[in-house]
Amino acid sequence: MQVPAKHPQEIEVWYVLPAVRRELVRALKKDGLSQKKIAEILNVTESAISQYLSEKRGKTADLPKEVIDFIDKSALKIKDKTTAYRQIQEICTYIKESKALCKIHAGYEEGLDACDICYIQKS
Repeated sequence: MQVPAKHPQEIEVWYVLPAVRRELVRALKKDGLSQKKIAEILNVTESAISQYLSEKRGKTADLPKEVIDFIDKSALKIKDKTTAYRQIQEICTYIKESKALCKIHAGYEEGLDACDICYIQKS
């Protein structure tokens, strides 16, 4: 197995997390929250929310449909910063457990077909 040049955590922070935020913003907006409220809940600026909605930010990774569906369900549980932070943790864990992070990682490294370094197996 080829060892990737980039750490899985780098892929998660640089590419996956912005895409997760983009999808969360989209879902929360669809649920009727204002951009101001979404910014407060996600602890980002209103400008960032606007950029996520206009796809100027967060276009760093294409998330699989099952991950987007998971994010949509998670958005329904978000009421404040605390629940948002918890749901983002749940989403990131799901992305690792489903091996979506491995597929995204492979898309950013030439010659890396697949690996399981970042795969978290449920106990």
